[in-house]
Amino acid sequence: MSKTVVIFKRFERFWHWGQALLVLMLIVTGLELHDMIGLFGFEQSSHLHHIGGFIWTALVVLIFTWILTTGDWKQYVPDMKGIDGVLRFYLYGVFVGEAHPHHMTPQDKFNPLQRLAYLGVVFVVIPTQILTGLAFFFYPELRAAGIIEHIGIVAAIHTLCAYTVIAFLVVHLYLITLGETVSSHLKAMLTGKEKIKEK
Repeated sequence: MSKTVVIFKRFERFWHWGQALLVLMLIVTGLELHDMIGLFGFEQSSHLHHIGGFIWTALVVLIFTWILTTGDWKQYVPDMKGIDGVLRFYLYGVFVGEAHPHHMTPQDKFNPLQRLAYLGVVFVVIPTQILTGLAFFFYPELRAAGIIEHIGIVAAIHTLCAYTVIAFLVVHLYLITLGETVSSHLKAMLTGKEKIKEK
């Protein structure tokens, strides 16, 4: 027996898709700034990258405010209970048609592996990416103030975080296809609703 419940509230869906668009723009313009693709030209890519970075920073402040004030931070607290079953599912069960061992609810959206991944990405990688981006943008002022002498290590960390975000995005896109149907998880993030099994 199953019922349809709201898993992702309206603001969660807004910041998810807003962040997705901003991150894609930052990836594309960042790759062009590294001369890996040619799309807008260096000057325009630099301009778009800066604008996207500042908008993303503002959005992340809103996201953190939401997470911390609604109690949603509890979703990111690591919980190893059932992690062996989730690992077995991703390494074997998914290939033989087994059901996912974690059943999503509004109070428990993420399985143990998701909790660890989102904890690292949301609370470590993204803030580091933003802070190094701001250091890049304000480097002349920071150097004049004697806070940063060389930008090389900042650039390396910023680039490492960018590739980590790209890797996360690739895995994320794959994992959303592992619902009851290929599109069910995507539909849940569009509508906010998900079918869950009643106990």
